[in-house]
Amino acid sequence: METVRLHVWVSGVVQGVFYRASTAERARSAGVSGWVRNLPDGRVEAVLEGPRDAVDRVLAWMRVGPPRAVVERMDVVPEPPEGFTSFTVR
Repeated sequence: METVRLHVWVSGVVQGVFYRASTAERARSAGVSGWVRNLPDGRVEAVLEGPRDAVDRVLAWMRVGPPRAVVERMDVVPEPPEGFTSFTVR
């Protein structure tokens, strides 16, 4: 099974709406490793690493986010996998 890694930046109403915690929960339940954090400019940054189908499912959820989020833009950059073994909130 191919492991992929995506570096993601999400803009919109994504801080203060449980976006990070919800992303971590989705990633863990899908078997995706990596991390998620808030940025000072109001965006959320995340790294997703795992099987392509699982990463794609989490990425699709991130395009919508939790109920109070309003995702306006998402930038996604593929990167070489680093071998993360868990998913953390930074």
